[in-house]
Parts: sequence; C-alpha cells; structure tokens
Amino acid sequence: FLGVPLPLAAAQILWINLVSDGLPALALGVEPPEQDIMSRSPRPPWESLFAGGMGSHILWVGLLMGLGTVALFGWSHRTTDLAHGQTMAFFTLMAFQMFHVLAIRSERQALWTIGLLSNPQLIGAVVLTVVLQLAITYVSVLQPIFHTTALTAGELAACVAVASTVYVAVEVEKWGRYRRGGRRGTSPSRGSSP
Repeated sequence: FLGVPLPLAAAQILWINLVSDGLPALALGVEPPEQDIMSRSPRPPWESLFAGGMGSHILWVGLLMGLGTVALFGWSHRTTDLAHGQTMAFFTLMAFQMFHVLAIRSERQALWTIGLLSNPQLIGAVVLTVVLQLAITYVSVLQPIFHTTALTAGELAACVAVASTVYVAVEVEKWGRYRRGGRRGTSPSRGSSP
C-alpha cells in the first residue's frame, strides 16, 4: 500500500503470533484480581465486549503500534537495508507488546501501584520473550531462519524508546479515565438501586 517492501517476513509474523503474543497472554490469565473488583457494579449481560472504551483502546493502541513499527522500518530500510529494517520492525513490535501487556495488567491502577512482581509468571514470560527475541536477533544460526540481522546498541535503544510510548500512553489513559471522573461500572452510590 505504501510502495515499500513488507516490514515483516512470514517467519517473523508466525513468531509474533506464537511467542510474543502467546507467552504473555497465558501468564496474564493468572493475574491476581484487582482489590476492589467485588465492590464494582456488574456489567450488563447485553453489553458488547468493546463497550466501556475497549473498542477505542484497541483502535488507538493498534494505530500507535503500527505507526511506530512502520516508521522505524522505513527509517532503517532507507538508511541501511531490508534485513535491518525488518529486524527493527520485528524487535519494535515485540517490545510494543511487552510494554502493553505490563500496562494493561490492571484496568485502573498503574503498574507501580499494583507492583511489578505481583504476577511473577507474567514477568517471567516477558523476560523469556525478550531473551528469545535477542537470541533470534544476534545468534548467527537463528538469523537465516527468522531473516534477522544484528542491531547496534543505538538501533536497539531506538526500538525500545519508540515501543515504550504505548506504556506511557496507556497509563495516561487510565489516569484520565478513572482519576478524573471514573466510568460506568464503578461502585454504585449508597442508596442507589442494584
């Protein structure tokens, strides 16, 4: 569509679907419940999965991740070569996913409030995913399989810096939505009907 080569190779897309998405998603399933979960009014049974801001969250987070990934790919592809560009896009997308999964551990509380280590399975999944991603980026035997090439420290830092924007943005979204006015689904006031 943009008239440039594909930012990701087929093997990289498969890796993202199976590993970068899979491991953290499984660990997120054992996230401890939020402390005030039982004091909130239940969601109506007819409510859509995309209600309460979920639909808009999916759209803007997807756009942010997509634009950040494609921007770094385009810059690297023009200044170096296709393999470099694809590796940067690949690493950036993985880092976006890791920052995002840390930010969405709680619907309302910031990560530093619930504690980084309150779900050790998730932290382990994130660390394992990053280690595996570094392996397929820098281990020469794995590079041909995943169409990757070694990145410089500056390129790696650029990937992490761009990807970290999603963490900041989600925390700001939570603060704006729940600290300044709340939303539907909070605890009903005293005297209100159930």
